[in-house]
Amino acid sequence: MTQAHTLGFPRIGAKRELKFALEAYWRGEIPQAELLAVGKNLRQRHWQAQREAGVTLLPVGDFAWYDQVLGTSLLVDAIPERHRDGDTTLDTLFRVARGRAPTGQPAAAAEMTKWFNTNYHYLVPEFHREQRFRLGWSQLFDEVEEAKALGLPIKAVLLGPVTYLWLGKEKESGFSRLELLDRLLIVYQEILAKLAAQGVEWVQIDEPALTLDLPDEWRLAYLRAYERLAGPCKLLLTPYFGSVAHQRELITSLKVDGLHLDLVAAPEQLDSLLPKLPAHWVVSAGVINGRNVWRANLLAQAERLAPLKARLGERLWIATSCSLLHSPVDLSLEQELPPRVKSWFAFALQKCYELGLLAEHLSGGAVDRVAAYSQPIIERASDGQVHKRAVQARLAALSEPDFHRLSAYPQRAQQQRQSLRLPLLPTTTIGSFPQTREIRALRQDWRAGRVDEATYEAGIRAQIEEAIARQEAIGLDVLVHGEAERNDMVEYFGEQLGGFAITRFGWVQSYGSRCVKPPVITGDIDRPAPMTLAWIHYAQSLTDKPVKGMLTGPVTILCWSFPREDVSREQSALQIALAIRDEVADLEAAGVKIIQIDEPAIREGLPLRAGDHQAYLDWAVRAFRLSASPVADSTQIHTHMCYSDFNLIIEAVAALDADVITIETSRSQMQLLGAFERFNYPNEIGPGVYDIHSPNVPSQRWIEGLLRRAAEQIPVERLWVNPDCGLKTRGWEETEAALHVMVAATKALRQELAVVAEQV
Repeated sequence: MTQAHTLGFPRIGAKRELKFALEAYWRGEIPQAELLAVGKNLRQRHWQAQREAGVTLLPVGDFAWYDQVLGTSLLVDAIPERHRDGDTTLDTLFRVARGRAPTGQPAAAAEMTKWFNTNYHYLVPEFHREQRFRLGWSQLFDEVEEAKALGLPIKAVLLGPVTYLWLGKEKESGFSRLELLDRLLIVYQEILAKLAAQGVEWVQIDEPALTLDLPDEWRLAYLRAYERLAGPCKLLLTPYFGSVAHQRELITSLKVDGLHLDLVAAPEQLDSLLPKLPAHWVVSAGVINGRNVWRANLLAQAERLAPLKARLGERLWIATSCSLLHSPVDLSLEQELPPRVKSWFAFALQKCYELGLLAEHLSGGAVDRVAAYSQPIIERASDGQVHKRAVQARLAALSEPDFHRLSAYPQRAQQQRQSLRLPLLPTTTIGSFPQTREIRALRQDWRAGRVDEATYEAGIRAQIEEAIARQEAIGLDVLVHGEAERNDMVEYFGEQLGGFAITRFGWVQSYGSRCVKPPVITGDIDRPAPMTLAWIHYAQSLTDKPVKGMLTGPVTILCWSFPREDVSREQSALQIALAIRDEVADLEAAGVKIIQIDEPAIREGLPLRAGDHQAYLDWAVRAFRLSASPVADSTQIHTHMCYSDFNLIIEAVAALDADVITIETSRSQMQLLGAFERFNYPNEIGPGVYDIHSPNVPSQRWIEGLLRRAAEQIPVERLWVNPDCGLKTRGWEETEAALHVMVAATKALRQELAVVAEQV
């Protein structure tokens, strides 16, 4: 029988059971023992479900209470000193991730950023010159014992040591974190020895950094690492998200026992690598897409894999391309999707079934079941509702002026200052305010038909009134309507745009307990009617201060949706851009003077290899500019980006030509702002001055310090003041407290600058 395995399974639960248990524990509503029981139940349920679907080798070690990189930091005891409080416990992990836990003292949370080119986030490890590692957190070994007690066939999942160091940051100057590798390898040797003692034969050792263009010293580190790690267990070297063909000579020199290849992201790498692989290695073919919801054409995969099976025999394993962490759990829960559309999809459990079906066929099973399963996705290619002539004609008619504002930024800025008359260091927020239980209950009642349209709209208007009143009382300069009507910044637009399907249980984890439900792009995209106009217009009617129109940008809607696999991402992005362009024009016509088009995912969409960057950035920038360009010079266009390293894309960020960009910088203490200084970013910028992902309320001194640091790098007349990100996940009490501090710090700095100006 051909071995079938997944690289990991969604940990959050089909109905977000882990999310709700985590948040109840953080609020003090359940004891830790109850939280631990929820996690154990989910692990066992997921192992059994994968096994029943046809997976023959189950992952153990893919479960995390917050993030697998953070779990690795606890495993090797790389915990920042500020988060230690006696023995390492589950609360230690939560203090690192959130800045606080039910026990221990609050401290600044660790920095968080995107996991390669996904919308998943990880906690960045912090390293010091004198860093010491030891075998710490026992979760991996405990879960191996759990699975063994159930009699399950397992492999351990472990983040590789080189990728782990690569993902971290030096917290002091003058040394490279790569210098820590030998110390780290001692602990990894202990981990593998302990797993071997537990009876683990195979370890899936994840090294996704191999897909990158690594410096030579990091490439050589792999040779040193795997020379040391060979022996106790068989190692399946597991890169994903891209090709590793450029690392062929390196990889084939490593002392491992097999190689996983992501043949969804880079199918072409197989031909380059296969002839060079050692004859005894297992080859894990990642042919089932772990990052999308489309049903696999197993018939095509069977034809493709047949020669490989004939060549490798039992050394061929089949797998998901990457962890199913990035996929929803169970399609069978979806009772509201049209049957035709539902037949196109496969969630995590269905992908396990796909693996089982494919493995059965490759082991001698008849082709009939594979062919029957593939039929819906084959028939979709000729579905007339997928392709829209009007959308394609409009794209074909675009010309170069459609991608540009009327005037350059200096001329626009002058008109905007005259029109808006904002003070120095204008204060604002990123857009969303707390999604309270009242708001969620109102939305649920409306969707379930328990309240009518008029009652729902009256309730949302009341929430907007409250948001405006609170902002005016705080003293913010540019207001937002609070987005009470929005379940999510992408799903909300997917619900109103043509060419999207919306699921009910299609949840995926973004970080910690934060889950999103990406819409699915099923066909050509258009905008049947205005999407935000009525709510923004109502909010502006309540105040004399400017209220921002709040939109999500085309690249972010694309990246945070499940995309089509039959057209290019560029084509989908431009279709979305035309829809957002129409909304921008409607907002301006209604008198909205500031329009924010958020693009937090633009860095995330960047290909992993430098040679592929420019082609992506060219069309991503054009998509944003197409959406933002129909307005007059006096209309101010904002955008927002968060949790990204901007150094690689700073020229593209400038090319967006937004009048104002707001970014996340507080967790890095303004380090991310350095990219904008070195490049001499020409437009206005709002570096986030406090971390909205932590419940801690910042001090005025902290924010003043960050603002002074920002003012050293960006001219103060081009600086805005704002939080890192939207505030929907926070409560009103902490939100108001933090914003009051932010406004007070801004006023203090304005007064300080005024005194300096008078002295000059």
